[in-house]
Amino acid sequence: MLALMLLLQYTPHQPNPEMLGRLFMLLGPVILAFYVIVVALVMVPCWFILKKAGFSPWLALLCLLPSLGTLVLLYVIAFAEWKVAPVSPAMWQPPYPPPPVSTPPAPPRSEAL
Repeated sequence: MLALMLLLQYTPHQPNPEMLGRLFMLLGPVILAFYVIVVALVMVPCWFILKKAGFSPWLALLCLLPSLGTLVLLYVIAFAEWKVAPVSPAMWQPPYPPPPVSTPPAPPRSEAL
């Protein structure tokens, strides 16, 4: 940002194409390093999730594609059948027994004298 301010300060009318070229040569590696850090922050958790779910962890390489690859990976993880944790019908039952069904108490009898 400082380089852009200095560039605009010294060129009041139009920026010099040579200076613009130098600015982009300076910003290129910074943008690339930022992209690599962001991809690593997303790819590492995806790698471990895929491994724990029983998939090939190499599917995490889909995160290299900026947004579409990660979106496809999320749909694969969400809607695929996980191989390590099969869902059995017993897992859908509540962990405690249901309360016993009780009958309402009988109304008190009135005694006639």
